[in-house]
Amino acid sequence: MSDTFLDLIFFAMVAAFLVLRLRSVLGRRTGNEPRPPRDPFASRRPADNGTVVQLPERGKPALDAPEPSVPGAPATPRDPIEAGLAQIQLADPSFGRDDFVTGARRAFEMVVHAFATGDTGTLRGLLSDEVDGNFTHALQRRVKAGETLETTIIGIKSADVVDARMEGRNAIVTIKFVSEQVNVTRDAGGKVVEGDPNQVTTVTDIWTFARNTRERDPNWVLVETRSEN
Repeated sequence: MSDTFLDLIFFAMVAAFLVLRLRSVLGRRTGNEPRPPRDPFASRRPADNGTVVQLPERGKPALDAPEPSVPGAPATPRDPIEAGLAQIQLADPSFGRDDFVTGARRAFEMVVHAFATGDTGTLRGLLSDEVDGNFTHALQRRVKAGETLETTIIGIKSADVVDARMEGRNAIVTIKFVSEQVNVTRDAGGKVVEGDPNQVTTVTDIWTFARNTRERDPNWVLVETRSEN
């Protein structure tokens, strides 16, 4: 009986000694040990237990997802007009579509009024040399015939950009104006030879403006006119 008791004590002491040796060699886990490096080629997908939502793989766009944008980079326009306007803005950072259209509306009214009254000084500052020459020729012909033109713009119904592009250093923008006007041409005696002073006509004009973006002069000039009427 005593021998058996002594044997139990001996084995207990041996077991305790082995436990202490293992702890000294392997250490004790505290929960703060650094994680082992992750195998970059191992699958990282968790087991699907019915609650996992699979997300697109990082670095690869999801199907039908928009391309990621670069901070500070302008969005790539898909419409040709928007693409042209974007090119103009790159060449001239001060260019803005809304401001340009507002200025073009004012220029439209100024040119129409100056042409009707024969104000060549105003026209010269708004037209290219070629267009100014055409307008001057028409004014001279009208004066020679002894005729006068009366034009009243009732209002501009719309002014839409229909084309925009860069040609070398030149920015070119075309606008379609739809306006309501009263146009009357009278002869030397004041008799109406064309138009009706009591009739408002809807007139559609397509005007093209241009500007050399390398020059300091910020003004645009009218380089082409045509009408759909």
